[in-house]
Amino acid sequence: MQTVHSEKGAYLFGVKEGEEAALALQRPVQFDAYTVVLVTAGTGTYHADFGAFPFAAPVLLFATPLQVVYVEAREPVALTTLQFHGDFYCIEYHRPEVACNGLLFNNIYLEPSVPLSARAEGSFTQLLDQLGEELRQDEPSLPVLRAYLQLLLAKSSNLKRKSMAQEPVPADPLMERFRELLETHYLTLHRPADYAERLSIPSNTFTKRSRRYFRKTPSELIRERLVLEAKKRLHLTRSSIKEIAYGLRFADEFYFSRFFKKITGVSPQGFRDRTGISIVAGAADASR
Repeated sequence: MQTVHSEKGAYLFGVKEGEEAALALQRPVQFDAYTVVLVTAGTGTYHADFGAFPFAAPVLLFATPLQVVYVEAREPVALTTLQFHGDFYCIEYHRPEVACNGLLFNNIYLEPSVPLSARAEGSFTQLLDQLGEELRQDEPSLPVLRAYLQLLLAKSSNLKRKSMAQEPVPADPLMERFRELLETHYLTLHRPADYAERLSIPSNTFTKRSRRYFRKTPSELIRERLVLEAKKRLHLTRSSIKEIAYGLRFADEFYFSRFFKKITGVSPQGFRDRTGISIVAGAADASR
């Protein structure tokens, strides 16, 4: 594995290839960094938190820090992973340039993948080769690595938008309405029955349609939406754990901590310690 670390020894950026990369994803794992996986051979299912997403190479897979992810292969897979810490490249800060936050990362409704054509596969393979070549230098240039990374994310975002526009699965107006309701009420409505009632749909039917449309149950989406907001506030603000718990309508910080750890496997403070506080935290605090 080729890596870059901070002066204090913290992991910032790296590329992992071959068997080492494949082995790292054979079992559930939580990476501290943002992760991009280029799969060049094989088929299987990509598990990310509650979601299970079938894939066939060539494809790009994405993971946000401390998501529980792994690859369940049906055929032997060949892959390369690229990982970067928010301290190395802040996707919130660069969002206008790459538009990847909410598209490739931090979206509970979209599949965390981008299918590739043979031509696109060649382009991404070349980019990763160039990154690897720069990493092998005695003193890798951080601006050069960031430039390659930004190009990779921009190309990924563009392909994701195109694939969504060509999505063959017909829209389900009722599930789109559920998405709207969840975005509006995730802080106050935490039971699938609350949403089924507003949608005037039987609970069993609601669960089946949600699983078919989002590849997740209503319960999973409700929990993921609340945890996503908690992660954003932990990473993008300097608010205390107590303030975040109160803002998310929890009775106290201890109940919030138990809920968060049950879903993510780490405490809120542990998540903040491992992912850091974003450089945009001051602006985020000012906007609240």
